[in-house]
Amino acid sequence: MTFRVVHWGTGNVGRHALAGIIADPRLELVGVRVSGSEKEGRDAGELAGLDIRTGVVATTDSDSLLAAKPDCVVYTAMTDNRLIEALADLRKILTAGVDIVASAPVFLQYPWQVLPDDLLRPIEEAAAAGGASLFVNGIDPGFANDLLPLALAGTCRRVDQVRCMEIVDYATYDNAAVMFDIMGFGKPLDETPMLLQPGVLSLAWGSVVRQLAAGLGVELDAVTETHERIPAPEDFQIAAGAITAGTTAGMRFEVRGMVGDEVVTVLEHVTRLRADLAPEWPQPAQEGGSYRVEITGEPHYSVDIRLSSDHGDHNHAGLVATAMRVVNAIPAVVAAAPGIRTTLDLPLVTAPGREEPLHDVS
Repeated sequence: MTFRVVHWGTGNVGRHALAGIIADPRLELVGVRVSGSEKEGRDAGELAGLDIRTGVVATTDSDSLLAAKPDCVVYTAMTDNRLIEALADLRKILTAGVDIVASAPVFLQYPWQVLPDDLLRPIEEAAAAGGASLFVNGIDPGFANDLLPLALAGTCRRVDQVRCMEIVDYATYDNAAVMFDIMGFGKPLDETPMLLQPGVLSLAWGSVVRQLAAGLGVELDAVTETHERIPAPEDFQIAAGAITAGTTAGMRFEVRGMVGDEVVTVLEHVTRLRADLAPEWPQPAQEGGSYRVEITGEPHYSVDIRLSSDHGDHNHAGLVATAMRVVNAIPAVVAAAPGIRTTLDLPLVTAPGREEPLHDVS
């Protein structure tokens, strides 16, 4: 069976998802939605960084794309700084009866008891009205802290704690809005960025600790959060811009699922802009960064996930992994019952074989 797909958003994650759609023999690309005139009219192959032309050109007209009745929309548009607009997009697509796989908003990975009811209920109502399903995933939140830890937990006699960690150098992550405006890198330590406003960490990653608990059959009493930051020792440059001495250059935070006084599920991020910063913090399993799953129980586990790519560094590999996690889920999501679907609902998602990979010219 071939699935007719519209792709929505061609940024850092989106262009890799678009390349994945074009390469997948199960999928037929029937439209590309972009947000600005500078990309409108350009061929999907060019936007995906491929050396082919598909004949499918980008448009800003979402109504015409939905009118074509695709089976699924791959939604990779930026959401961190346009949350209300993004939720409106999702409701519109679902109401039109079109399934969605998406890389964000990340709290929709597992939104129950995470997202306020006034934001969650309209999404669920739109899915019911359109008879459509929605799956949000990636690498983090995503397979590094839902599929993989739960698979490991399935071999344990007892699980006391599951800790999922991202330990990554973000110096090569080229997105100034995320790095400076949202995460607060390069900002004074006495200035609280959007990410560290009270409750935001639990909103963004509470879905992780709650889904892990649900997968383990545990009911959490509370979700708590903690963070710390360190300053840059001198001026230096990263891909997104300049970091000034004394401003934020490292960040560590945890979102914790609690049962009484016990920490049962944990999402931890250790983020540096240089490898020599905060040497006492956890270190990655490879230069640049890695993901880690630690299970305390019987037996114990410590598993490092090392991403790499022939076309870039660990950050590039993470973008590709995020994109392909949702693209490869399209057949399972189209087959799923209407509503918000999670990793707990879907069968195992794998990639199809490719006889002849497309050439990436980026």
